[in-house]
Amino acid sequence: MDVLTRIGLVELALGAVLGWAVAASMIKPAWVERAGVRKPRRILQAHLDYVIMGIILIAVGLAVPGLPTWLAVVIVVGTWVNPTLFVPLAFSPRAATRAWFQITSLVSFTATSGGLVGAAVVGLMR
Repeated sequence: MDVLTRIGLVELALGAVLGWAVAASMIKPAWVERAGVRKPRRILQAHLDYVIMGIILIAVGLAVPGLPTWLAVVIVVGTWVNPTLFVPLAFSPRAATRAWFQITSLVSFTATSGGLVGAAVVGLMR
C-alpha cells in the first residue's frame, strides 16, 4: 500500500474519532466549554475536514502511487495542516487575525492546491 494511502487512513481515522468531540459538544456542551472550547462549530469543521482530507490522500495514493517524495510531502503537509487550523479557532476565534495563522493558512492552502495539481500532472503524464 502506498504511503500516501496509509497516511490518509490515519487522517481519516483521526477525523472519525474527532466525531466524538462533536457529539459531546451537542450532547454535553458544558464538557467542551470546560475544556476551553469557545466555538464548538470549529470542532465540527475540523472533524469534517480531517475526514475529507484523509479521503483525498487515500484517493491520490491509489490513483497515482509512487509520487515523487517531495510532492507527496507537500500534499501530506497541506492536507494535515488545513484541518488542524480549525483547532486554534475553536479555542480563540481571534487566532484568524494573527500573522502566524494567516501565513500558515496561506502556506497550507498553497501546498494542498499546488500539490494536488502536481499529482494530477504526474498522473496524467504516466
